[in-house]
Amino acid sequence: MTSGHFQLNGGDGNDSNSSSSTATTNTLTTAVTRENEKIRNFVFTKSSNSIDTISSPLPLKEPVASTSASAARQESLEKLEIQIPELLQSGYSFYTWPCAPVLAWFLWERREALAGKRVLELGAGTALPGILAAKCGAQVILSDNCILPKSLAHIHRSCEHNNLVPGRDIRVIGLSWGLLLNSVFSLGPLDIIIAADCFYDPSIFEDIIVTISFLLDRNPSAKFIFTYQERSADWCIEALLKKWKLRAILINSEDIGKASGIEIADIIGNHTIHLLEITKES
Repeated sequence: MTSGHFQLNGGDGNDSNSSSSTATTNTLTTAVTRENEKIRNFVFTKSSNSIDTISSPLPLKEPVASTSASAARQESLEKLEIQIPELLQSGYSFYTWPCAPVLAWFLWERREALAGKRVLELGAGTALPGILAAKCGAQVILSDNCILPKSLAHIHRSCEHNNLVPGRDIRVIGLSWGLLLNSVFSLGPLDIIIAADCFYDPSIFEDIIVTISFLLDRNPSAKFIFTYQERSADWCIEALLKKWKLRAILINSEDIGKASGIEIADIIGNHTIHLLEITKES
């Protein structure tokens, strides 16, 4: 992990609307199911060398005694397949952008640390990372803009495709960045906040930072872990981090997926994607 203040800057010349690169065949397949919809299959396999959860950036609970249920969960987590429905020629939230599988692989390789964690995904969209966290035993809340009912409905569909019942196995809520509505106050305690490609428009950067600052004030030991795609050298959040008393560190993402035979370049193509962690200043 590389520490230090983080600036959202640099550009790879690729807009988020451009098509993502081809992924390795054991990671991604597609199948058309109905008009204007396709299902993307994301397959996560067990690493040949397990990640040491003690050095994981995910917050850990005290060790608990092994049970038959937890043993069964670990056995079943040698391989995980997640189906994500996508709508063709639709808005941002109906497509799985390259940042999402990068974050999902990062979480998958730390899946033992996810069990029992209280996780909130912001701007979930198709919700790949959040669904993976739920499948790994986390208590997950998926959120997207409260004024976009179709986006929230699509999150429900993603959950149902993966045998997760909203309201029972996972929560789905409307949450708008920068607005402290009832949904924010009803979240409950959080251990981890995640997001994939939420910094895609500079006009909403402070709304996101305000929301994160508020949530971390209420959950001082929590961390915000997110992936970011470089799009412009003019974009920067360093001043916003200082203003809201937050600090960011860059997490090394070069080795994500390698232990499972996945090359991260096959997922991100010619995009430049970073993995970061934001916490409150001490």
